[in-house]
Parts: sequence; C-alpha cells; structure tokens
Amino acid sequence: MSKESDDKLAGEIIATMRGVFGKHRARAAHAKGVVLEGRFAATEEACTLSEAAVFCEPSLPITVRFSDSTGLPDIPDTDDNASPRGMAVRFQVGDNANLDAVTHSFNGFPAATSQEFLELMRALAASGPGAAKPTALETYLAGHPVAVAFFGTQKPPPQSFATCAYFGVNAVTLIDASGARRHVRGRFVPQAGEHTLDAATRAKMGPNYLREEIAKRLAAGPVAFDWRAQVAEAGDVLDNPSVAWPESRKLVTLGTLSIERVCADQAKADKILFGPGLLPPGIEPADPMLTFRDHAYLISSKDRQ
Repeated sequence: MSKESDDKLAGEIIATMRGVFGKHRARAAHAKGVVLEGRFAATEEACTLSEAAVFCEPSLPITVRFSDSTGLPDIPDTDDNASPRGMAVRFQVGDNANLDAVTHSFNGFPAATSQEFLELMRALAASGPGAAKPTALETYLAGHPVAVAFFGTQKPPPQSFATCAYFGVNAVTLIDASGARRHVRGRFVPQAGEHTLDAATRAKMGPNYLREEIAKRLAAGPVAFDWRAQVAEAGDVLDNPSVAWPESRKLVTLGTLSIERVCADQAKADKILFGPGLLPPGIEPADPMLTFRDHAYLISSKDRQ
C-alpha cells in the first residue's frame, strides 16, 4: 500500500471506531488506561539477536500503559468488552533509537488484514440495539471464524494488570551485527503468574479496580515482566496477525521489565503516542500491518488533542 492509501484506510477505520464508541477525545481503542514508569534490563542473549540499542544497554527507563479494550474511556473493568487488556511499553533509548511495543492479552487479532478489520468495524457500527436480525455483525461473524474465536474465548477479568500475559501479534525481524535475520513475535509474561477473577469475586469488584489494584501492588514493590521473543520457523505466517504461531516455537528471553511506580501526572502522561511501527535500527517490520497501525494511531492521537 502507498502512504496515501494507508492514510485513507486508517482514517476510515478511526472514523468508524468513533462511530461505534462515540467521540470522547480519547484513544479510538484502549481508551481507558493507567500510565506507569520503571526500568528494563536486557539479557546478554538479546544483544546477540539484534544490534538495536535497546538490547545492548545495561538498563533503560520505560513508560508502560495498561489499558482496557474499546474506545470507551469509562468502561467498567469488570465488563466483558474490556478484554483483551492492553500493555504498551516505550523503551527510552534516545537518539532516535526508542522502541515502542504495543501488545494485548490475547494471542491473535480478530482480522487478517487492515481492510478486513475495517469491515469488522463497519459491521459493529451497523449492529446497534435496534438493528434488524441477522445483524451485520452476525453476518460478518458467520464468515469469519477467527473473529468468532477472538470475541468468544477471552479470559475472565484478571486479578491485576500484573497477572496477564500480553502478546505482540505483529511479527518483526531482528537483525544482528552480522546481518542475520530472525522473525519473531514478542510477548510480556508476568512473573507473578496469570490469574483471573472467579465469578463471585468479580461481582464484588468496582468499575476501576484494576487501576486501584496496580497502585496498591506497586506500593508494596515493583512488578516484573519477562519480555520474550517467539521465534518463527519455516512456514509460519508473518503477515497475518489473526494466526497464532504454535506454542512449540522457541521462546527467547530478551530481558526483564521492572515497573516501579504510577506516573504522578496521569493527564500529561496519557498523551503519549505509542507507535507500533516505531522500530530502531536492528528491528524491522515483518508484518506490513505494523506500518499501517502507525498511520491509524497518529490519526487517533490528533483527534484527542
């Protein structure tokens, strides 16, 4: 796609999402969130896989944003539609070497391409409470089993943002100092383990319990995630984020994130624009959707200024 085509399609998607969720001067997706700060320490192996500076520094500051799904800034944390949860991380290297990783708590995406995602958003927009049956969404889902799996197999609400695993669904290419290339998908794995709420506990939780819980947890000490790269093998699809790679694929630990505190000025911190395609030398997009997502995120960011 050309930049002009990307911009046009991205604009249509963001406008359609605004139609679904309303115009709130917030992010078009994952509107409700909390921003935190911490440090990242890379493993020695990470520096052998990519010459990117993020993997070759002993310690780097990071900005982390946890979020609920949808473009609704006031969605209750207990709402089924608040999944998948999001985790976006900016690795602050400086000198145009920053890296943004944008992930969510489902290993996959509801659409194979950007155009298909627009069709899904249009179906959602046309399927309000008064829509005739079968709704546009029901018709769409009948022909898209991947979207059915995405919406139908989300986990219950987590005990904490710190007890979810988060997946980067778009593949990237790591390039080492010799020019060797490896295709990977990243994921953040909580050292606290994965834990969800049972039905009885969920019923007792308030609409903002996740933000309240993470603040309380951090008051007791840092929250840690391992950053791992799932390495593609021959035949693994690189340009279709709706297809998860087999769990038998090798996982390499790139480093550890230590989240230490909630940002004091949330209004200012939440203005940050995380760019999924913000990749430094040593990392390249393997899935063209990454570049497209950058266009969409920029348009969404301008809407909330």
